[in-house]
Amino acid sequence: MSGKPLLLVDVDGVISLFGFPSDERPPGRWASVDGMPHLLSAEAARHLLALTARYEPVWCTGWEDRANEHLPHALGLGPWPYLSFDHASGPGCTTAGHWKLTAIDAHAGPHRPLAWIDDAFNDACHTWAAARPGPTLLVETDPTQGMTEDHRARLDEWATQLRSGVPGRPD
Repeated sequence: MSGKPLLLVDVDGVISLFGFPSDERPPGRWASVDGMPHLLSAEAARHLLALTARYEPVWCTGWEDRANEHLPHALGLGPWPYLSFDHASGPGCTTAGHWKLTAIDAHAGPHRPLAWIDDAFNDACHTWAAARPGPTLLVETDPTQGMTEDHRARLDEWATQLRSGVPGRPD
């Protein structure tokens, strides 16, 4: 296991942008993923690449292994390990964000420091992060903008705090 904290990376709403007005398209490039158009943010890719020096990135997305099929070629991201959500279904696992928690716990365990960047946290995610024994940071994005410089700076600051032995709690 790496000494770096995990950086759990969602794709939709972090890298693949949506929900913006058609006349206010954010900077990025269009890519076809399994026949679906996605506007990929080059800004997010740049920030994520910079964070790989401080974090061990892991795809935490419904794209699962498809993130490694498409994003290394399109943006130079990965290949990275990815979480599988096959076993993370059933009662109580259907709300946005919550359906990922079982797979995150299985991959990270209770104590490994982790930061999770996603656009769809719910109350269950915040409750989970606050109760988790290991240092945990949730970083929420706006899906019309994805990951920004402010998000990268927050993640850099948190990694610095971890290294100094003074980790912050989520939110």
